[in-house]
Amino acid sequence: MAVLSGVLQVLPFPIAGPVPVWRTTFCWIALLPLIWAILANDKNDNPLTLRRAAALGYLCGFVWYMGNCYWIYQTMYLYGGLAKPVAAGILILFCLYLGLYHAVFGTLLAAFRSRFGRQLALLFVPFAWVAVELARARITGLPWDVLGIAQVDNPMLIHLAPITGAYGLSFVIAAVNALWLLRIRLRERRYTRPVLTAAGVIIVVVYILGLRLIANPKPSPTTATATLVQENLEVGAANTGPQPTTQQFLDSFSYLSRYPSTKFLLGTPELPGTQTVYLVRPRASEDADVNVPASTNLIVWPESPAPFEDIDPQFRSAMSALAQSAQAPIIVGNIGFQPNPANKSGYTPYNRASFINADGAFVGHYDKMHLVPFGEYVPFKEFFFFAKNLLNEVGTFEPGAQRTVFSTGGHTYGVFICYESIFGDEIRHLTQQGADVLINISNDGWYGNTSAAWQHLNMVRMRAIENHRWILRATNTGVTAAINPYGRVVSALPRHLRSSLRVHFGYEHGLTFYAEHGDLFAYACALVTTLGLVFSLKSKFT
Repeated sequence: MAVLSGVLQVLPFPIAGPVPVWRTTFCWIALLPLIWAILANDKNDNPLTLRRAAALGYLCGFVWYMGNCYWIYQTMYLYGGLAKPVAAGILILFCLYLGLYHAVFGTLLAAFRSRFGRQLALLFVPFAWVAVELARARITGLPWDVLGIAQVDNPMLIHLAPITGAYGLSFVIAAVNALWLLRIRLRERRYTRPVLTAAGVIIVVVYILGLRLIANPKPSPTTATATLVQENLEVGAANTGPQPTTQQFLDSFSYLSRYPSTKFLLGTPELPGTQTVYLVRPRASEDADVNVPASTNLIVWPESPAPFEDIDPQFRSAMSALAQSAQAPIIVGNIGFQPNPANKSGYTPYNRASFINADGAFVGHYDKMHLVPFGEYVPFKEFFFFAKNLLNEVGTFEPGAQRTVFSTGGHTYGVFICYESIFGDEIRHLTQQGADVLINISNDGWYGNTSAAWQHLNMVRMRAIENHRWILRATNTGVTAAINPYGRVVSALPRHLRSSLRVHFGYEHGLTFYAEHGDLFAYACALVTTLGLVFSLKSKFT
């Protein structure tokens, strides 16, 4: 049953491409087998010990991470240049490590049962589950695919996100899984059955009507345009072809910035029902120039493996020239260098987003604060000496010190880079600092044709909902898209295609409860869980 639960937890998330909505329904029963197994009696009709419950949770967690994060193997050997046995070993160690969180959940549930009994222990399930997810984010720093992300397309549940964040959705899902096992005893009276039947019908009708009423939320007005560049460059060890010069890279990116594609998608790429749109250019005439570039309010270049360095005069000159000719500000991913005599090179490298005004001036930058383990730095480097090939492309970066926003033309832009999108409590600080639109630059080329790119997209979509902001997402290989404040992909480019996308977006103001207070709900769940555990252990030792 624990293994089955691990498999069911994998199904609601992307596996190879974007997840169809019907498969997200598995989350409503995904935890059920695990909860049943932990709260069941052993062969001697005794409750499971804490150790056995932890073992069941650990097994479930290992299966879940193996199915959800299998792409780590491909990233390590195909793009990181590691031998396949080494890459497989890293994946197994990863799953063994993070599977411990499911073991903690199993231990908590068994402890609650030993003190409160099976029925009351079920009521603790959603609190304990959210507390463990919060621990994943705060202790390990890897809240990848918390359970609530599976319902990012649920038009009713996403209304919780601006208040509770994704954790509120996780709470509801875990609660429903627990309710399947909850036995409610009612005294049989004359009208008990008809009343229960009528209540069930009313709940179903209200739910359906509610879905219809909010299925098409009030559209967010679009008052501006942006050009998002997707260069589609190979990364890491897979980048074996002829290497263009820096000037060739700059020319290619600049051309895409000025001449966006006339072909794009209305919705999520590779999802059934997503329409492809072809813009028809006006027929050429003697007085018309069909090659006039499209005007735009903003140009965004992705985080990419192109050798752009902000201390390179060639790079700075090209960016200034593009901003001036397009009369638009630019946000560009590049490697930043700060002087540091303590380093052999004399500089400290950063994964940076540079801000260039429409007049061509470099007016600021943001340095990525949450770096990718084994991609941008190697934790416990002495132990993982064999992972040095992963750093051939990007080197070893230092984390940035603070979040910064970019203001121009009366509007403020907040940027987060790649992996940072999985940390909802960090992204909200950008809207607190006044960002009325969010920019996500990413290099998802490391994921290849696995589920990771789609999982990553859904987490970015959840950030849009939590903050009620448009998110403009420019990536190296996809998914490049405009996401509205309700988490819907409005327009996008196909993956693995060299192109650029002209999108319409709007500026939003005001703070959601989540943006203002963060993971307050998750901490409340952790407090309830802690109090329950303390009471359980106190009664055990007294």
